[in-house]
Amino acid sequence: MSATQRKRILTGSRPTGKLHLGHYVGTYINRVRLQDEYECFFLIADLHVLTTKNTRDDIAEIPQNIRDMVLDELSLGIDPERSTTYVQSAVKEIYQINLIFEMLVTVPRLSRLPSIKEMARNAHIEEEQMPFGLLGYPVLQAADILLPRANLVPVGRDNESHVEITREVARRFNYLYGEVFPEPEVMVPDVGTLPGTDGQGKMSKSANNAIFLTDDAKTVEQKVRGMYTDPARIRADIPGKVEGNPVFAYHDAFNPNLDEVNDLKERYRQGKVGDVEVKRKLATAINAFLDPIRERRARFAAQPQLVDEILTTGNERTRVIARETMEMMESAMGLHYFR
Repeated sequence: MSATQRKRILTGSRPTGKLHLGHYVGTYINRVRLQDEYECFFLIADLHVLTTKNTRDDIAEIPQNIRDMVLDELSLGIDPERSTTYVQSAVKEIYQINLIFEMLVTVPRLSRLPSIKEMARNAHIEEEQMPFGLLGYPVLQAADILLPRANLVPVGRDNESHVEITREVARRFNYLYGEVFPEPEVMVPDVGTLPGTDGQGKMSKSANNAIFLTDDAKTVEQKVRGMYTDPARIRADIPGKVEGNPVFAYHDAFNPNLDEVNDLKERYRQGKVGDVEVKRKLATAINAFLDPIRERRARFAAQPQLVDEILTTGNERTRVIARETMEMMESAMGLHYFR
């Protein structure tokens, strides 16, 4: 099936640093698969970073974070020949589309989204100090999604409410000015959430509970040795809990030897295996998973112009579509006067 016949997908991430195993389980395993089924646009959402981190030092980190992110994506199997990766701020039409969309959403509608308050709390921003850009985060997301006129948006269940804002914006624009945008459907991938190594919520860089794709074998072993397990199990001969145990969540995600995993689970429940053996075998499995990823990344990193070439091509591909979208919007709205 040709690209023009396939449905179009938009998904993206903020460039906050190198990718970790939680990113792989939560989104990238799905993105790699989607490349064969859809016309995929992968957004590097650098403008979204500014909603919570906007000092000069914060902005200075973004270029290197973007490079690391692209190298990690390539090592996982994102193929620039089959998908389009681009930088949000490099496509200037996003600013125009965002401004127009801001006129189509009310402040009370945005204020009702619990995710916005949660983002403010996570960024240690008091409600009375919330910047307009953070309140309007879902509007900028709507601009991201509708700029390429995407049909589908893969998101976790916690972000479905943001896509609903996008659908409302598309409906409102189409009602006022004529049919321009599809109403994108939510695609909730059938993937889980990988717990942090400390067992406290999701894996994240800020929580210091992540195993990164670029961690070497010894670092992985060290992090696995320090992983949270069953807190009630103080000796190896005490039966332990497998359910909710992060070590076994990682075994399920990264150990392809099902017989070994099932044997470890059974002995763990019976109090016949210690955490040392369970973690040693987990570290071996994770390193076996990461070895080819690390090798591919080193090969890509040895090509100094590669990231620039991928982003230059992706930015230009997206600009062509963005200009089409902007022209469609201006024509529908009658904004062509005095040009």
